[in-house]
Amino acid sequence: MTEVEKLLSVARKELGTKESPAGSNRVKYNTAYYGREVSGDSYPWCCVFLWWCFREAGLEQLFCGGAKTASCGVLANWAKRNGRFAAKDYQPGDLVFLRFSGNAIQHIGVLERVDGDGSLITIEGNTGAGSDANGGEVQRRMRALRYAAGAFRPKYEEDKVTQEDFNAMMDIWLQKRAVLPPGEFSAQARGWAEENGIIQGNTDGTFQYKSWCTREQMLVFLHRFLAMVKK
Repeated sequence: MTEVEKLLSVARKELGTKESPAGSNRVKYNTAYYGREVSGDSYPWCCVFLWWCFREAGLEQLFCGGAKTASCGVLANWAKRNGRFAAKDYQPGDLVFLRFSGNAIQHIGVLERVDGDGSLITIEGNTGAGSDANGGEVQRRMRALRYAAGAFRPKYEEDKVTQEDFNAMMDIWLQKRAVLPPGEFSAQARGWAEENGIIQGNTDGTFQYKSWCTREQMLVFLHRFLAMVKK
């Protein structure tokens, strides 16, 4: 699972979570952020929600360089200073800044996907039908591209393939190659090699003509050939 998938998986599990009571900003994300239960107009939580998702996904260092902020504007400025701001061609995992009126950033959500018509499908905290930027619930929203005011693009890493993973994949690939049938163009040469014992095949009766030949195997073939010539 990639880091983007980890983050989105955490966010999706929170869909439907609401502050309680409505309009209070009292929600578990704020409690985790401030270290205590808070409520009131001073504690909007759309940005806090994303901080929480990064933390739960084990990616806390990717959010604002490991720092905490509850401000969309602060996060946008950090992204610009650190070369992590994207103004177009949004990608899943981008934290998209949204503005619904005026020039100021009002809201933020994590991009899940881009629809065929260019609309942005986001998962947002503190949104709802009654208020796009202060609705009190975690929801999946469809946002027209015109509402996007840029995005913070964290420096995600793709899944890393370990040496053990690579070795296992190579073993599987070689096994598949080994059972592929040989081409007709080599029929005469194969018949000669098999008849003279140069190619003797495996105990299972296969000759693995499409598989690789190691230097060790090549020496065996040469030794058998020389032995045949000396007879």
